[in-house]
Amino acid sequence: MSEPYVIEMSETGGVDVLVKTAREPRQPGPGQALVKQTASGLNFIDTYHRTGLYPVKLPFVPGSEGAGVVEAVGDGVTHLSVGDRVAYLGSGTYATHYTGPAATMVQLPEGISEEDAAAVLLKGLTAWMLLFEVRRAAPGETALVWAPVGGVGSLLVPWATSLGVRVIAVTSSDAKASRARELGAQDVVLSSGNVAGELRALTGDEGVDVSYDSVGKTSAQASLDSLKPRGWWVSYGNASGPADPIAPGVLGAKGSLVLTRPGLFHFISDADSMRRGAAALFGAMRAGTIKANIGQTFALSEIAKAHETLESGQTVGATLLLP
Repeated sequence: MSEPYVIEMSETGGVDVLVKTAREPRQPGPGQALVKQTASGLNFIDTYHRTGLYPVKLPFVPGSEGAGVVEAVGDGVTHLSVGDRVAYLGSGTYATHYTGPAATMVQLPEGISEEDAAAVLLKGLTAWMLLFEVRRAAPGETALVWAPVGGVGSLLVPWATSLGVRVIAVTSSDAKASRARELGAQDVVLSSGNVAGELRALTGDEGVDVSYDSVGKTSAQASLDSLKPRGWWVSYGNASGPADPIAPGVLGAKGSLVLTRPGLFHFISDADSMRRGAAALFGAMRAGTIKANIGQTFALSEIAKAHETLESGQTVGATLLLP
């Protein structure tokens, strides 16, 4: 059995700043629980922390989601017991163990494995936020979905389709286009082409009701040019770097467009909202509407390789890190 460790960074930069460091688990304080992690998820936000795009206090243990089995609980914790299977969001999941607030840990229902929960919790809650909380998706609408076979996209596409939304996906290759159609996209356009022009042709020049845009800098203009009047540009990621500023007058001139930049943690800021989102996510998984779709796994000790693979666009679906 390997000794407990974390992946820690003491400076920002390339993948070489991620260092495996031996560390004993922290025992839970009041209101906390200690979990032996089965798996943790890899997300683009982890790379933003590593590079300094999203500043963090150093030294820092990255990682935003995980799942495992409760090993100990602190005083005042009554809804969790040793042996419970749980999933959670929280800073520092690049580790063999995680200690955090028990109130925001959700118990896993029968039929949801720890691996699946670790792979989808952050991404699945993000899809839930986009479809139900930022603006409620409605049958008959048309949505443009960028990066449709990535971690969030591979959940967003089938979930939106199940709600009666026509999904037009934008991706980078024919192979990914084929996968997007398998997930439920009605049409697919390649990001290397004239996205807005092809989108207009597919919609009879009407445009789409909403663009779910996780790409950022290189997709911003195409998102704006693809919207119908009063359409929504939901910018929720920076895969290509931060989008350039948009003057409010541009939104007005293009038809009273709405621009929003949602952050998941504003939508799950308390235990009740976290459990509500998790219930919707796990319910959709148990119904077969969406699947974990783990595209690749890495040993946590191979975290540098995992980051390189994610940043190079070679991943499909969710990526799992195994301590």
